[in-house]
Amino acid sequence: MKKIIIFASGNGSNAQAIINHFENNDQVQVTHILSNKPNAFVLKRATQAGIEGISFNKFAFAKAGSIHSILKQINPDLIVLAGFLWKIPEFMVEEFPNRIVNIHPALLPKYGGKGMYGNHVHGAVLSNKEKESGITIHYVNEHYDEGGIIHQATCPVLMNDTIESLANRIHQLEHEHFPVTIEKLLS
Repeated sequence: MKKIIIFASGNGSNAQAIINHFENNDQVQVTHILSNKPNAFVLKRATQAGIEGISFNKFAFAKAGSIHSILKQINPDLIVLAGFLWKIPEFMVEEFPNRIVNIHPALLPKYGGKGMYGNHVHGAVLSNKEKESGITIHYVNEHYDEGGIIHQATCPVLMNDTIESLANRIHQLEHEHFPVTIEKLLS
């Protein structure tokens, strides 16, 4: 049985897409959903799916903290960042090489780095009058959004786009491509 742990900070729509994709798969299991925000809706999604949900603080995320202990105990095949806003500590990247993946709401290397998430990204894409945007699924290294690219998918940026309309198309790409890419990585 392949094991996935998901880290998320907010609503958890990508986590839900992953849960749905693997719910009837007897070879892959989402074992935990971890969040740095105790009131994040993703934790309610975990409960509804019968998956253990855990919220944690910075201390628990440190090398000697409880999250590290959970990761060592479960030894997941893949750690999936699905809208998780904290930087992954270097010790974790070293301990799980090429086993931590992230999804970014733009075509990296453009619009990546610290502070570039969600609507900040979409606003920058619109301000720069880009013709297309998309998603990047990539490995996580010690720098924000600089790990090796696994998969990209694109969508047009329309002349009358707003941050919300572009974000909706990006979410569709995320939900379509992220679970399938995770499945390919695990096979």
